[in-house]
Amino acid sequence: MAEEVWVGTWRPHRPRGPIMALYSSPGPKYLIPPTTGFVRHTPTKLRAPAYSFRGAPMLLAENCSPGPRYSVNPKILRTGKDLGPAYSILGRYRTKTITTPGPGDYFPEKSSKHVFDSAPSHSISARTKTFRVDSTPGPAAYMLPVVMGPHTVGKASQPSFSIKGRSRLGSFSDDLHKTPGPAAYRQTDVQVTKPKAPQYTMAARAEAPGDKTLKPGPGAHSPEKVTVTKPCAPVVTFGIKHSDYMTPLVVDVE
Repeated sequence: MAEEVWVGTWRPHRPRGPIMALYSSPGPKYLIPPTTGFVRHTPTKLRAPAYSFRGAPMLLAENCSPGPRYSVNPKILRTGKDLGPAYSILGRYRTKTITTPGPGDYFPEKSSKHVFDSAPSHSISARTKTFRVDSTPGPAAYMLPVVMGPHTVGKASQPSFSIKGRSRLGSFSDDLHKTPGPAAYRQTDVQVTKPKAPQYTMAARAEAPGDKTLKPGPGAHSPEKVTVTKPCAPVVTFGIKHSDYMTPLVVDVE
């Protein structure tokens, strides 16, 4: 009867290896290394070789090849230019201009004193550099003393008198009190203390009310050109000039 209680072939037995539930460990706090993939693969299992795709290469900061940025002339081959002989007109060469004296720059008539014997001639030379720095005064730097007036030198002079200017101190115009005069006070308006007189003002010219817009005059209208009430405007024409040889119309009146 006891064997019929168990279902299947499994029976309680002693475990062959350690079981995490039998130990007082933190439990699933620690992660078991995976058996798939390449990163953090468990070291107890075999790991197959893993292959990865390499990313795009990084662009160089300075490219040494010109690349497709330059448009190469199609007429230039590896052996040189594929062109026929071409000729061009060269510009005029620049020549260095040297200014040389002409025939008019020579004076042969002045060379006689250098070719033939002549008497000694003297000339006035310019002032030397030594006298240029000479700081002695010249004749115009001296001035004779005056002989008139009280400031004569070495001569006797008569007594001289001068008229002194008027002194402001102690004169008749000296203000001893330093008080303001009548002109320093402002005159009070009479209408402030006395009855005010009637005042009249002249108003501006009053304009009559009306329409100030510009209106056309009689000359601005052209009644002869009106075609609203008539078929057309009146037209004046010149008649045909009759011939002198045409028989006039004669009506006999009895």
